[in-house]
Amino acid sequence: FPLDKAVAYSKLRNPFLINDLAMQYYIQDRREVYRILQEEGIDLPRYAVLNRDPARPEECNLIEGEDQVEVNGAVFPKPFVEKPVSAEDHNVYIYYPSSAGGGSQRLFRKIGSRSSVYSPESSVRKTGSYIYEEFMPTDGTDVKVYTVGPDYAHAEARKSPALDGKVERDSEGKEIRYPVMLTAMEKLVARKVCVAFKQTVCGFDLLRANGHSFVCDVNGFSFVKNSMKYYDDCAKILGNTIMRELAPQFQIPWSIPTEAEDIPIVPTTSGTMMELRCVIAIIRHGDRTPKQKMKMEVKHPRFFALFEKHGGYKTGKLKLKRPEQLQEVLDITRLLLAELEKEQVVRSRRRLEN
Repeated sequence: FPLDKAVAYSKLRNPFLINDLAMQYYIQDRREVYRILQEEGIDLPRYAVLNRDPARPEECNLIEGEDQVEVNGAVFPKPFVEKPVSAEDHNVYIYYPSSAGGGSQRLFRKIGSRSSVYSPESSVRKTGSYIYEEFMPTDGTDVKVYTVGPDYAHAEARKSPALDGKVERDSEGKEIRYPVMLTAMEKLVARKVCVAFKQTVCGFDLLRANGHSFVCDVNGFSFVKNSMKYYDDCAKILGNTIMRELAPQFQIPWSIPTEAEDIPIVPTTSGTMMELRCVIAIIRHGDRTPKQKMKMEVKHPRFFALFEKHGGYKTGKLKLKRPEQLQEVLDITRLLLAELEKEQVVRSRRRLEN
């Protein structure tokens, strides 16, 4: 986005601005974003800034251990997050402890159906300036909040890119989002973000962890991807705001869109009554570990021979539980995989010879 050109035009023509342009420079720097959030009393993850700037050597103290880093005296045990200070750089890394296998999850701007990949590399980056922050456990979801003025906020949840890196998309190829109801405290946070950054139309990211909500990123001018209700509300609010500014003589009142309350009233023989529409329950047996099953069809004679060896034809089914029985299944599987790999090598050689 040609921000410098937009600022120059604004100074030349003095138009009515929906979003403050000067604040866009702060939004492009994660250090400034976190500073403003902290000044406004908005909760954010514990963090430290590593500035690799020769002019500020006191802000470039990094001590890396196997399962932690110390940044300017602040210790961050793994897992922790490493973010470039430039908000335009989306290469965010999450480092895992050795007890969880080590390595790192590397997040990036979505490419096709991927938003992150796992890497065995466990060492932090040695060039560039970064923000190191505490990893927040969020049950695999991120909350995206979109404001249109300080009194309106729309929220959606998506699968966290840190989970497995695969983007969930619908039949139209759009990323799947789930509607979210914000708490009163989260609505207050949305108002604070909107006012602090002077952005009428503003998007930011919330992490819900340990019973609290933390702001981890502010994106500035952002729109919801797929919600007609949001666009209707946005049009009303922005139209109202612009008309009040450009035509004050009309004395247009403020009107904040709200969803009409849909009360389920149905007629009955005893008069009108409220209808119970549904009961939603999530139930899990408390003292059993969910089984990790994989079902498949097998046609190889070796599996049929194993089936016959252990008397499977007598009852029409067979359960193998003893270690030596499971070892037989594993040996057959490994043998077949080795044979398959050899066949693929032979085919490749034939193609090269031809």
